[in-house]
Amino acid sequence: MSSSPSELSNLMRAANRGDAGAYRQVLGALAPMLRMFVRRGLARIGRGSEDVEDIVQETLLALHLKRHTWDESQPLEPWIRAVAHHKLIDGVRRRGFREHINIDDCAEVSALTVEPSDLTPAECADLLATLPERSRAIVQGMSIEGHSAREVGDRLGMSEGAVRVALHRALKALAEATGQVRS
Repeated sequence: MSSSPSELSNLMRAANRGDAGAYRQVLGALAPMLRMFVRRGLARIGRGSEDVEDIVQETLLALHLKRHTWDESQPLEPWIRAVAHHKLIDGVRRRGFREHINIDDCAEVSALTVEPSDLTPAECADLLATLPERSRAIVQGMSIEGHSAREVGDRLGMSEGAVRVALHRALKALAEATGQVRS
């Protein structure tokens, strides 16, 4: 079974004209291609492969129901990838995608105490500059400017909880850098 883009397009054209054998060949060629596409898409967002088959089946069904919308003067593969991409997004949304943050990563930080140091404002600025840009913006926004986690999160496109976790991690990194961590 050939799966070159032009041959796949020709098979789908024949299938759209009623050739059942051509349609079986198209589906046979598409299934492994879609599995690979969906598996890679899920891996890119940190998901396992447990939903691959469901998303592939949903994609094949959508392709079957909407195959008459494919512009036969265009290559088939980009159209298939677009449909598969939308089904991948739908599948992830439907199954719920939440970033899991282990509370144990933040447990020791909740008891973190940092005492005022003998650092000059310039040394504090230099220390703050060692943080990644987003962490620096969070520390600056919340600890220095006094904004809420929600305000900082809205500005940075993050959830309130993610901002709090990032703040604790950044403060811990700063405290470790100055040797002022106490548990």
